[in-house]
Amino acid sequence: MEELVNNIKTAYEAFITDATLQIEKSNKAAGTRARKSTLDLEKLLKEFRKVSVEESKK
Repeated sequence: MEELVNNIKTAYEAFITDATLQIEKSNKAAGTRARKSTLDLEKLLKEFRKVSVEESKK
């Protein structure tokens, strides 16, 4: 579970970096990367929820 949290943290940092570039410098490629990061984050967060629920049942 710790590894999963670290993966979420890494994906979030990548999203913030790219979103900031899109906002501040109108970087279209960074916007594309930011949108892709949100999809990766969504998958990771769903996995976290699944693992968290399983852990709480123990």
